[in-house]
Parts: sequence; structure tokens; C-alpha cells
Amino acid sequence: MANVLLLRARSQEEDRYETAFTEAGYHPISVPVLETVTTNLSTLKDIIKNGPAAENFDGVILTSARSCEAWKSSVNELIKDTMGEDSWSHIPFYVVGQATASALADVRRMYGQTPYTPEIIHGESSGTGERLAQYIRDLPVKPTRLLLLTGDKNRDTVPSILGDAGIGLQSLKVYETQESRTFEQDLSQALGQATFYRWWIIHFAPSAAKLVTPILANRFDFASKDPHTGSSISQPRVAAIGSVTSAFLRDELHIHVHVAPLKPTPQDLVAAIIEYDRDS
Repeated sequence: MANVLLLRARSQEEDRYETAFTEAGYHPISVPVLETVTTNLSTLKDIIKNGPAAENFDGVILTSARSCEAWKSSVNELIKDTMGEDSWSHIPFYVVGQATASALADVRRMYGQTPYTPEIIHGESSGTGERLAQYIRDLPVKPTRLLLLTGDKNRDTVPSILGDAGIGLQSLKVYETQESRTFEQDLSQALGQATFYRWWIIHFAPSAAKLVTPILANRFDFASKDPHTGSSISQPRVAAIGSVTSAFLRDELHIHVHVAPLKPTPQDLVAAIIEYDRDS
């Protein structure tokens, strides 16, 4: 088997990626690459409290767990005050994957039924922002105006697809990301926890990959493009979550991607890696 370096923060509760890899016999280690800083929360709280009818929203798009955290933080503040009268419970929330859907469902698990609790969640099997936008575009009854919660490094794919379909969109940046100040130290500790000789490195986002590749290059050799030579700590095997991340690693960083599962779920990632290891 192999060590698995997961380049993202570990979930506070049970981490589904670490659990899936451990159950498959691998040794997963999560190392945070980015630090997240929330922004525009006062604006988001006003939007949530005023309700969807105030700005004619008939849907909300969240493409990351961090945008869900922003909604949850806002709800945590709002429930301390007088509740708004207009409810979001009848409004569909569109998410890009199971992790995002689970993060959004935490609002109900933590606060129960409130006017601000998302009750209708769609799109969790879409896997990418592009496919989610296509899913919304192709609905039998299209929404007319959506609220899109974004970070500071979002591509324009979703606005472009929905805009071309005549669907109105209001974007609100609710978080910003910056490089973790302790990444090198955390990486050294992770390498010291290795229980196997071989390594898999899992990339989750282009922005994070760009930040950490110079540091990883001091520890690993990514020069070889032969998919069957990545069998030591100097030549790790690389997996990418999402087609955008895979293309960025290949085209911009010139790193060979051995595995890119069709869906960004822990089960699909582990299955793809097991299959690759078995056949190589």
C-alpha cells in the first residue's frame, strides 16, 4: 500500500477521505494548504434575514464547503436576534458535490428548522461547477435569479453558462484564501508519519496546487511522466479532484496526473487509486 498526502484541511468531524483510505488499507495524512478568511458576512446576513423575496431570488448556488460555512456562520448570528419572516425553506440550494451538500445540511443538524435553514438541496452528484451550471440550465423550469456565494479564486464558468441561458445571477464573495503560514512545518511532520515507502499526492484545487508545488518539489520528483514509475518517495503518484485541477496540473505545472476520478467523492477517488495500483 502507500501513504496518501491529502492537500487540504481535515474535516473537524469524521473525515470522509481519511476514513475511506484507511478502510482500503492506505495511510492518509491531511495537510492544510490554505487558510480561509470570511468576508462580506454582514452583507450575507442582511440578504438571509431579508429573505429570498426581497431580491427575487429563486435559488442559491454554493460550490464549496467554505461557502456553506459562511451561510452557517450567518445563521448562527441571526438566530440570536428576531427571526425574519420570509423563509428560505422553499428555495432550492444547488451544490457541486456530496461534501458541499453535507456541509450545507449541517445547518439543519445544528440549528434545526429556522427561516434560514436550507431544506431543498440539489445537484450534489454534478461533481464540478460546470456540470452544476449545465444541470441548472437544463431544468424543465429554469430559475430566473440566483444568489451565487463565491470565494476569491472562482472561475467564470458558472456565471457564463447561466448568463448565456438568460438566468440572472448575483455573486457575493464570502471567503478569501491565502497560503497556510505553517504548510512547510506541517508537511515535514506529515512526511515523518509515513508508514509506507510509496506516496500518493492528492490535489483538490488549482490555486492550492500552484502555491505548494515549489515546496513539494523540494521533497518529491515530479519530472517523470511515466505513469508506472511513481513508486517511491522521490517519484510519487498524483491524483487530482476535478477536471479543472487535473488540467491545471498537466498544462500549467507540467505534472503528470495518474488518476482523476469522474466524481469528487472519497469512494470514487479511492476506487480509482486502487484500480491504478492494481494494474500498475
